[in-house]
Amino acid sequence: MDIFLLSLILLEKKKNYAILLVNNEVINMKNSYCLKVYEEVVKRNSGEKEFLQAVYEVLESLECYIEEHPELEKHGVLERFVEPERLITFRVPWVDDEGNVRVNRGYRVQFSSSIGPYKGGLRFHLSVNSSIIKFLGFEQTLKNALTGLPMGGGKGGSDFDPKGKSDNEIMRFCQSYMNELYRYIGENTDVPAGDIGVGKKEIGYLFGQYKKITNKFVGVLTGKDLSFGGIIGRTEATGNGLCYFVNKMLKEMANTSFLGKRVIISGSGNVALYTLKKVTELGGVVIAMSDSNGYIVDEKGIDFETLKELKEVRKERISKYTEIIPTSKYFDTSSKMWTIPCDIALACATQNEIDLESAKVLVKNGVKAIGEGANMPCTMDATNYFIENKILYAPAKAANAGGVMVSGFEMSQNSMRISWTIDEVDSKLKQQMETIFESVYECAKKYGNEYNLLLGANITGFEKVSKAMIFQGVC
Repeated sequence: MDIFLLSLILLEKKKNYAILLVNNEVINMKNSYCLKVYEEVVKRNSGEKEFLQAVYEVLESLECYIEEHPELEKHGVLERFVEPERLITFRVPWVDDEGNVRVNRGYRVQFSSSIGPYKGGLRFHLSVNSSIIKFLGFEQTLKNALTGLPMGGGKGGSDFDPKGKSDNEIMRFCQSYMNELYRYIGENTDVPAGDIGVGKKEIGYLFGQYKKITNKFVGVLTGKDLSFGGIIGRTEATGNGLCYFVNKMLKEMANTSFLGKRVIISGSGNVALYTLKKVTELGGVVIAMSDSNGYIVDEKGIDFETLKELKEVRKERISKYTEIIPTSKYFDTSSKMWTIPCDIALACATQNEIDLESAKVLVKNGVKAIGEGANMPCTMDATNYFIENKILYAPAKAANAGGVMVSGFEMSQNSMRISWTIDEVDSKLKQQMETIFESVYECAKKYGNEYNLLLGANITGFEKVSKAMIFQGVC
């Protein structure tokens, strides 16, 4: 029996509600149109748990908006909204340093171009599959709509793991990946960026191969090095944007800030590192961080420069931090980090890292705010628990939009053949992240729950996309 979807049962159709048993948990959906669409998504995407989770979460929160806009069903908006415009899967053969031929699988989902060219990162990680890529592309569509920039939603990647690979192996893989991907992308069609496992090095190799194949030097990729069209401030953008959003949330909803707050951050990659830096600048004290093996705790505060050197230069596990900073302690189970009492928890590692049990412990220990730096790091049960308990909750599609926003700035910079200063980029980022908060907060209050910023984000993003779809006809 499918461990994810045990059953999908429609009961008493005249009452327009369903009971879905997912991961042994009962979930309710009341709107008949949303239910009909979700049933079809389940049939078409059986077993793709990440994608189904993302679609369910969005459709459930859209129910009140759908009730007010019956014309959406007439235009078949939801049916088109949940189905990617294009899913590309391809073979990526490459040769390792020992001369062995290796084969990985490549993906690119072009989910929605309703408001602009497809835009979204490339992820190189062992966990990558069609479900994760579709979930990320679906979320990206709404996230990009919230930025206020003309960008559609896309995502891509491969089950290739760059960890432990030489630079030459990574280069050969990236070149082989681009040998297929180049057919589907372009500066006005689809503009990929980096994600987990894809940094400046990988973007450079990908861009070089695209330029060689097409004989074009255009802004087809973002996250580039400054030497060939990158934008200053992109590295820090997701972490900075998360902090700007959460700080605005703290100010408007609780009349407080990061100042003096005890903060824990999951992860120690790019997003987590620069979240650490910005939290510290804003007066918070980051007492714990993690990697996939475990977590460190230092009540005096984690030092940004030390951790950056350890992770980005020395490429060491986070456990080595304790050898440099003797006041810190290391624990070898990363999931237990959420048991640390704190004021603010920022989830910056991966999807579904905070489950209901962890959420209950965080609330019991007095957490006041949750911020999502990763994509969908909280399970649906955890998210609902935070909202029900009136914990300030910053959902990923709004709170971590800073990265793609600055990528959008890079697209503009490339098109205009200009360069912006760090102050210009950071000022625009802060302004836009605060604007996103204001729009989703007002929407949440309009629909009756100011603590449900997830509902506010989903409706605000969907409203923009759906209007564009209707104006453009059935396409």
